[in-house]
Amino acid sequence: MAAARVAILGAGSTGCFIGGCWLAAGLPVTFIGRERIAKEIARIGLTISDFSGLQTSFSDVDYRTDSSALAEADIIALCVKSGSTEDAIRDIAAHAREGALVISFQNGIRNFDLLEKGLGDRFEVARGLVSYNVAYLGEGRFHKGVAGVLWAEDLPRTRTLAERIGEGPAKLCLSSDMLGLAWGKLLINLNNAVNALSGRTLLEELKQRDYRRVLSASQREGLALLNAAGIQPAKVGAVGPTLLPRVIDSPDWVFRNIFLKKWKIDERARSSMADDLAAGRPTEVDYLNGELVALAERLGRDGPINRKIVDLVRAAEAGAEPLPPAALRRAVLG
Repeated sequence: MAAARVAILGAGSTGCFIGGCWLAAGLPVTFIGRERIAKEIARIGLTISDFSGLQTSFSDVDYRTDSSALAEADIIALCVKSGSTEDAIRDIAAHAREGALVISFQNGIRNFDLLEKGLGDRFEVARGLVSYNVAYLGEGRFHKGVAGVLWAEDLPRTRTLAERIGEGPAKLCLSSDMLGLAWGKLLINLNNAVNALSGRTLLEELKQRDYRRVLSASQREGLALLNAAGIQPAKVGAVGPTLLPRVIDSPDWVFRNIFLKKWKIDERARSSMADDLAAGRPTEVDYLNGELVALAERLGRDGPINRKIVDLVRAAEAGAEPLPPAALRRAVLG
C-alpha cells in the first residue's frame, strides 16, 4: 500500500523540521508556507539538524505557497501560528479532500476546539504536540536545539502513520490523553515568554536564576488554576508538572550541574516567541500565558503573574528592550 501523502500547512521552522524528518523516513511530503521560504528552499534546498549531530539535506523539495495543494493530501499536519488558525480552517475547508486527517501541531489549548468546530463534520481532526523547539538558522536550515518528541492522538490513522515513520528523529508517539499532555506542555511553554523577554538564547536565559524564578512562579500560578478547574496536566519530558517549578527554581549550582545538563539544550536554541519578536511578528502569548489568564477569569479568579507577563510581551511587541534578569524579576514579582 502506498504511503499516505502529507501536507505541512504552515511550513515555517517547526513545519519544515517535521516535514524534513518525514521526508527522510520516506513519506511523500508537500510543504505549504511563505514565499520567502519557498524561494530560499528552491535555491538552496532544505537542511534539518539537531543537537545530537543529525544533519540531513534535501535538494528536491515540493514547497508551495498556494493552499490549493491541500487537495492532494491524505494527512494535513497543521503547523501555523495559533493566530492563523481561522485562516487555516478556511483554506482546509476550501481546498482539502473530504475526510482528510488534520493533526494540529500547534501551541496552546483552544486551537483543537476551533478546528473541531470548523472542520469536524467533513474531516477527521486530531490533537498533536511538538515537545521541542526548532530554530531557523538561515540558508534553508532548521535546527532542533533541545530534546523532545512529536505526539499525536492515538487513532487508527495516526497509528498507521506512526508505523510508516518508524523510529529515529521523525518518530511519532501516540497518546489517549492529548489534552493532559497539551496542558503539561503549556506549563513548559511558559518559558517561551521569559526567553523572549530576556533577549538571550535558552541556555543563557536558563542559567540565570532570576529568569527561572519568574518562570517557576508562572508555573505555580498555572498549576493552582488547573487544580481549581479540575484539570490534570500530564507529564511531558523528564520532569512531571507538579515537580517542575521546584526544579526550575533550584539554586544555580544544582540546576546547572544536574538538570540543565540532562535537558540537552544546545547553544543555538531559542524559543519560537523569541523568533517572532526578532522578526517583528505577533507572538502566541495569548495562547500560552494568556490561556491561564483566561482560565482564571472563567473561574472568577486572578492570574496576576501570567497577566503581567502578557503585558510585558505586548510591550516587547511594541518595541520595548529585553529585560536583564533582576529587572524582569522585579517587573513580574515585585
